Amino acid sequence: MTTMVRPRVDVAAARDLAEALLTDLPQRWAHTAGVAGRAAELCATMSPADRDRVVTAAWLHDIGYAEPVRDTGFHPLDGARFLRRAGWAARISALVAHHSGACYVAEVRGLRHELAQFPRELSPVADALTYADQTVGPDGARVDVRARMAEMLARHGSASDNARVHHLRAPDILAAAERVEHRLRLARLAA
Repeated sequence: MTTMVRPRVDVAAARDLAEALLTDLPQRWAHTAGVAGRAAELCATMSPADRDRVVTAAWLHDIGYAEPVRDTGFHPLDGARFLRRAGWAARISALVAHHSGACYVAEVRGLRHELAQFPRELSPVADALTYADQTVGPDGARVDVRARMAEMLARHGSASDNARVHHLRAPDILAAAERVEHRLRLARLAA
């Protein structure tokens, strides 16, 4: 009898994996923990079935920075590939692959076809993951979306791939933020 491995969506396992991989990157770990906390706060903006998905993806979104995971040097793609090989749910891998406008950066890095192996999701879950990532700074502290983008551009530099696609990526991130904030307002009114 063959045993099927069920693709995983597991918040506790995601946290443990992220901690194990990012322990040697304390600032990245602080950011990741902050993003996961923020994602948990946004759960009211989506269906109950999606709540564990967004928090799981938040814990895993930056594991591609870890040395054992790094392959192409593009952390969303490297993290997604690692998760796929490790048996995580395809949707979790895809959310990691496409978080925070990764498709724009993949294009200038020549990785569009590789990233296309993971379907880009346009949903409250994808919006919430991007919003959580873009409202938590490198040290894990809360920031405004525009301040986060400015910090990222300063950190990466004006000649970086991120800067080269900022004119495309920023509107996408700001639109996601607007949708999440609208959903938050509606959730507060319904409470």
